[in-house]
Amino acid sequence: MARVVHADPFPAAREGVEGRVELDPWQTEHHVHAVVDQRLDQQVAAGRVPSLHLGSIVHDRRTYTGRLVRFGVFDWLGDCGLDLADHYARRLALVEHADRLGLWCYQVAEHHGTPLGMAPSPNVFLAAAAARTRRIRLGPLVDVVPLYDPVRLVEEICMLDHLSGGRLELGVGRGGSPGELALYGVRPEQTRDIFREALDIVLMGLRTGRFDHEGEHFTRTGVATPLRPLQRPYPPLWYPTSFPDSVPWIAGQGLSLALGFLLEKQGTDAGEMLSRYRRTWEEHRGDEGRLNAHVAEPAYGVIHHVVVADSDAVAYALARPALRRFFESFNHIWLTQRGIEYYPSDVEAFIERGHVLLGSPATVRDQVARVLGLGGNYLAGVFAFGDLPAEASMRSLELFAREVAPAVGATA
Repeated sequence: MARVVHADPFPAAREGVEGRVELDPWQTEHHVHAVVDQRLDQQVAAGRVPSLHLGSIVHDRRTYTGRLVRFGVFDWLGDCGLDLADHYARRLALVEHADRLGLWCYQVAEHHGTPLGMAPSPNVFLAAAAARTRRIRLGPLVDVVPLYDPVRLVEEICMLDHLSGGRLELGVGRGGSPGELALYGVRPEQTRDIFREALDIVLMGLRTGRFDHEGEHFTRTGVATPLRPLQRPYPPLWYPTSFPDSVPWIAGQGLSLALGFLLEKQGTDAGEMLSRYRRTWEEHRGDEGRLNAHVAEPAYGVIHHVVVADSDAVAYALARPALRRFFESFNHIWLTQRGIEYYPSDVEAFIERGHVLLGSPATVRDQVARVLGLGGNYLAGVFAFGDLPAEASMRSLELFAREVAPAVGATA
């Protein structure tokens, strides 16, 4: 009989924890999870069970309750000036390091025709990462669904979920850059309809292995694949966005959410978006037919560039040139095709607006505490970007994991 893994990763991590937790009906699910994870952390420290994640219990002084916040890594895998084989090798080493340090998840973007993303097939890169890691969860953020044949995407997802041992977090999205979509002959105004139609087919295939659909963009009738994902009915779903109008659908479906600095372009902020997500999710968490109903507690949080060094001065000296190189890649396709920057490449303003967690461990602890004060249960760091030296990224990740993340629960 095939082994099946429940798609919610948190209960699976708790099953091996010694000791029983009584379920008080007056306690929230968050409280129960916090108690179990605290017990797990104690047993990790005692060497009785392996570390499964890096997280902190963040205490909300307004409600005197705790929420478990998990930490991960987000990666554009942008051009850094290295030979591509060396670039991949160094970045895979970073993922291995994140796994050893106990980070919860590594997620990689999909981009095309731009130095912003040198892994245009994130699933291929994640298959290599899966072979080199044991515990860290892995996922595309996102697979740009309108650029795939939905049957092919189903089969890739199934393969990757099994190759990773059921550690896949599945980010899906429409894609946003007209220049990138044009490489595949897709117009921006088409992406919403293609996405909805293709996602229906993808989820049908993941759930049942069969494809019966006749639509405007795709027709698959009476065909099937023998592949099924290891996590049933399918891996946990994510949908990152910068658009406030998307939050009701994302939260209502229980999809995990990641927010980045492009929120600025929409005139909103992360705190407002996270609060709206949480309210909407609470209102609809019991609804039948939600796309992510199999995940008891979705992740929702923010993405920030991160540079932690032995001093503030060293961190700033590393970050500034790396951010300049990052923005060259970030704006490349817009500058070459339209002659404009999509986001202003003013490094000092970017830092001043709080988009970079930057400094010594003590400085970054305070910055992380402020970020977590906005709400949410997930923080992903961009530890490698631009031409930041690989050694600096590894050191930054290690300082964050060992000296920042474990301490923020007491200071938030």
